[in-house]
Amino acid sequence: MSTPIPRVPPYIPAPLTNVNLEYADLPIIDLSKAKTAEGRKLLAKKVVDAMTNQGFFYVINHGYTSEQTKRMFDIANVPFEHVSESEKQDYLAAIKANGSFQGYKPREYFHIDNGVRDQVEHYSINRDVTKREHPQILRPLLPEIEAFAKHNHFNVLHPILRLLALGLELPEETFVEMHRFEAVGESYVRLVKYYPRSADDEEKSKNVWLKGHTDVGTITLLYSQPVSALQVLTSDGRWKWVKHIDNAMVVNAGDGMESLSGGHYRATIHRVVQPPRDQQGYPRVGLFYFAMADDNVRLEPVSQSPVLQRVGIKRRFDEDKTPTMEEWRKARTAAYGQTVLQKVGKIEEERIGNGIIRHYN
Repeated sequence: MSTPIPRVPPYIPAPLTNVNLEYADLPIIDLSKAKTAEGRKLLAKKVVDAMTNQGFFYVINHGYTSEQTKRMFDIANVPFEHVSESEKQDYLAAIKANGSFQGYKPREYFHIDNGVRDQVEHYSINRDVTKREHPQILRPLLPEIEAFAKHNHFNVLHPILRLLALGLELPEETFVEMHRFEAVGESYVRLVKYYPRSADDEEKSKNVWLKGHTDVGTITLLYSQPVSALQVLTSDGRWKWVKHIDNAMVVNAGDGMESLSGGHYRATIHRVVQPPRDQQGYPRVGLFYFAMADDNVRLEPVSQSPVLQRVGIKRRFDEDKTPTMEEWRKARTAAYGQTVLQKVGKIEEERIGNGIIRHYN
């Protein structure tokens, strides 16, 4: 007899916006075509173009049906709407102490601008869901969350990593071998909820909910959702909206992949802003898989790449001070939204170890 699926209160998403927004023109990668060598060769060209130009791309046919994705959004809402504030305190992430987001990041933890703090709450779960305890209501849902983590890791992340390796004319498993599911590392499922803010906070922060930034890890997988708020900084210096595509993923590279690829695949600058007027009263639930290389991987460029040997390597770190993935993710996680930033023109900077992190507003 099969085990019944635990009942989860349905999450009702916002209706699509009717506002005419300027959307980024992002490529769409049909991941079902990555099953053959010829298909991977063709897809690799599109992915390389996306990662060296737009920095973002969509993935469709990733293996989850619309119904499965809807179920995961229902689950994503649970730790915010169905866990008491007192119980949440028992599962706070040790962000500054351990440089880890595992657990709850409470609202108002990040400083945004002019004294305004964030209104985003998230709950992060290591790909190994047994790493720590979870709120009572989430425990029956852990088998589904674990299956979701494995699906993203093996059926989405690994195929994308193979395409990126092909784009550098490297053996297909080059990056896959740096992202082993059973290794010590911090790749995780993140469940997120953005809450509407006051008019006063919107004015003080110029409608910015999260400043322009790059992600810490190698590859970020975001399941598309209908509230328009995500923007990407395009190569011509303009912020453009990322359009919702039903049951698609939005994919971008982070610091780790930029470092490993010798700057060939750029860490994408993106931000979150106030939604358009017809969506401003709605919360925004997010469903992510943040991938990082194994903790012991040093973020050295793959200099054996024939492509990098032709076009040159752009190092993010000094050669003798390159951090491991563990060192970099702990340092960046502990500092994010907490340190005093130095203004350099329109950009704000902070030094983390041997690297400079820029924030764009």
